[in-house]
This record gives sequence, C-alpha cells and structure tokens, in this order.
Amino acid sequence: MTTVTTNKTDHGGDVRLSGISKTYGSFTAVHPLDLTVPHGSFFALLGASGCGKTTTLRMIAGLEEPSSGSVFLGDQEVTSLPPYKRPVNTVFQSYALFPHLDIFENVAFGLRRRGIKSVKKQVEEMLDLVQLGEQSRKKPHQLSGGQQQRVAVARALINTPRVLLLDEPLGALDLKLRRQMQLELKRIQTEVGITFIHVTHDQEEAMTMADTVAVMNAGRVEQLGSPTDLYENPHTTFVANFLGTSNLIEAEVDTKTGDDIVLKAGGGKLVLPEARCSAPTTTGGKVLVGVRPEKISLTHADDAGEIPEGRNRITGKIASGSFIGVSTQYVIDSAVCPEFEVYVQNVDRDTRLVPGADVVLHWSPAHTFGLDAAQSLLAGTPGSAGIQEEAAA
Repeated sequence: MTTVTTNKTDHGGDVRLSGISKTYGSFTAVHPLDLTVPHGSFFALLGASGCGKTTTLRMIAGLEEPSSGSVFLGDQEVTSLPPYKRPVNTVFQSYALFPHLDIFENVAFGLRRRGIKSVKKQVEEMLDLVQLGEQSRKKPHQLSGGQQQRVAVARALINTPRVLLLDEPLGALDLKLRRQMQLELKRIQTEVGITFIHVTHDQEEAMTMADTVAVMNAGRVEQLGSPTDLYENPHTTFVANFLGTSNLIEAEVDTKTGDDIVLKAGGGKLVLPEARCSAPTTTGGKVLVGVRPEKISLTHADDAGEIPEGRNRITGKIASGSFIGVSTQYVIDSAVCPEFEVYVQNVDRDTRLVPGADVVLHWSPAHTFGLDAAQSLLAGTPGSAGIQEEAAA
C-alpha cells in the first residue's frame, strides 16, 4: 500500500483517503492508497494518461465507488454518500454551463436549487471574485474560454463546498490563456481559503499552482512533495523525467569523502552529495547520477583551463543546437550519455558553440542527484527523457 501524507497534525478539515483502491475486473486503476490532503491547500494529482489520477478524484467526488478503503472529509466518512450529499463540488474540462441562462443565473443556480430566495449579494460577490462582475448579463457563448472557466469555478464555489475538485479544467484553453488562468485559479484559491484538488497531466500547471504535488504512475503515488522539492530532489527516474528533463549517467560508487560520494563514470569521476542520493551507496554499487539541463555550463574545449576547480565535468561534442528564444538547447554526444541536454541562456552566448565543436560540460556537485540504477532498470526507464506535455488527461 502506498502511504503519503504531510507534516500537518490537525486533520480536522483534511481530505483523507484510507486504503482506497479501484479495480475494473482484472485491471487495477488505483492500488491501495493512503493519502492526506491538508485543509486549505492547493493540491495537485499529476500524471500521464491512465495513471489513476482522475479515478482518484472521482472517488473523492463520489462519482466512482472504491473497490476498497474509505474517504473522509475532516472527521466525516463519506464513502457511501452520493455525490450530492458530499460537501464537494467539481469543475470539469467541459464547463457544462447552461447556454440559455445568463452568467448571473448560471452562478445563482445552486443557491436557487437549495431554495434560497435572496441571491443577489452572494452572486455579485462571487462574480467580483472571478473578475466577471461586468459580464453578469451575458450568455456563456458571448464569453471567452477563460471567462467561461471562471464562471464554472464561481458556480461551484458559491455553494461553499469544503473541497473544490478540478478535473483538467484548463485543458481546452490555448497555451497563453492557460497560463493566465493558472495564476487566476491560484489567486482565487488563496482568497477563498478552501481546499482545491486539481488533476492535470501538465507538469508546469501543477508546479505553478499547487502547494503540494502527488506524482502518480500506474495507479500509485511515486512521490509527494512541494514543486521545488520534487524538481530538485526526485526519488525515481519517472519523477525525474516527468517533471522536466533530466540527464542520467550510469556511475559506480568509488569512495566516500565527508558528506560526498565519489563516483566513477566514463573514465572520470563525479561528486554527489550523499544527502541527495536515494540509492544504496556501498562501494562498487551502481548509481544513476542526475543533473538538470539548465544547471550545466557549456565551455568550448579551448577554454577548459578556465573552469573552476571542484566542479563536475565531462567532455563531449555538440551534436545539435536549437534556438528557442530565451535559451539555446544543445544536445551533446558524450561517452557517459549519448544525448546529453544542456540549456544555455542567450546572453553573450559563445559563437563557437556550434554542431561539431568539442566542449566541456561542468556543473556544481550540489546540483547533482542520485537514483537507484537497479530500480530504473526494472522500470525500463530510459537514460534521458523530456516533459510529457502531450500526455492525455
């Protein structure tokens, strides 16, 4: 069973999943899972198609019945309650606004259904929260995709749920609008202070908005933590490669010096802080040494003597370079990694860094992390992989 939680001790308003799982015949969509989502947090379930993230969200909402386990909202067990009796609301990728009602009435719908007569003040406050006060008498088709999404959020929030569930709510928006809405959703969550649980396949989206991210893979949570911690200290090759791009080098433990591990790789040596290694560190053991492309400096071989002492370094040849505006992305052919990726900011870039040039890649040992090579081989993970932005919901 996977158990993931946080350091929070007061669980009065938390969402808690206890031993929850979901099977369809012989297929297990979600393996038994213990998960705590702190009250008032912005929590993201991140993963590729088929990882179990949406199924987990639907079990919280009551739209799927767990095969085992329990769902708690605070101290209340809601596992057997139908969706309409749970203090949660869900915003889907298709906003499902009522086309024949104006924006005011779309937002007021939930209040009117509960028999509340005077709704004007609450609806106006909610429309102001999502910055649509001046659009209240327009119909949904008269609004942009981003505005419709905000209406859907307002309609869900006006019922004062304890938890708002968001299932790929930005998936239908174009890139620029999606990025704007990421900031809007975070602002709204901060202002209302209720728990948001957000399902997404987009790692940038999760890292922009969430306080805590659970990276899911094959029905299990691979790792849970803050966006910064997951990016800087991945524990598995899946996390290292799903959250951005990682260069992974097969190495062998040589010696230990203080708090550092010295490793042999491709005829040279690399230094890795022991605190940043999730693999066994016995002498002769295998480790995957990881470093992010933007952490690496690229120096022409003619200037190798100018590289400061104490940095990890490998040699190679530039195979290709792609200009993408803020940086140039190089692929380096090296003895330790045939497709080593390096991102160099386009500020006073060395014009000698062209395909075919001999170069030295170097970086601070502090920017190095270590993964279990044996675990990676079992998982069939490649040595380097990029962001899986095109994964389905």
